[in-house]
Amino acid sequence: MIRVVVVDDHTMVRAGLERLLTAAAGIEVVGTAGDGPSGVDEVGRVAPDVVLMDLSMPGGGGVQATARLTEMH
Repeated sequence: MIRVVVVDDHTMVRAGLERLLTAAAGIEVVGTAGDGPSGVDEVGRVAPDVVLMDLSMPGGGGVQATARLTEMH
């Protein structure tokens, strides 16, 4: 089972991606977040295999969050 966290500032996009991924065999969405800092926190909390990160988000974009995750892991 591949464990995924979805990070996107648009609620509808996040929900749609979660539905698509959940419908796929062998994928489990273990967390979602609406901004970069929350995404970093969620990754620390649930330790996923994959993070699907929006790169352009207000209040802490995905580029900065990805850099932070790279530093941490």
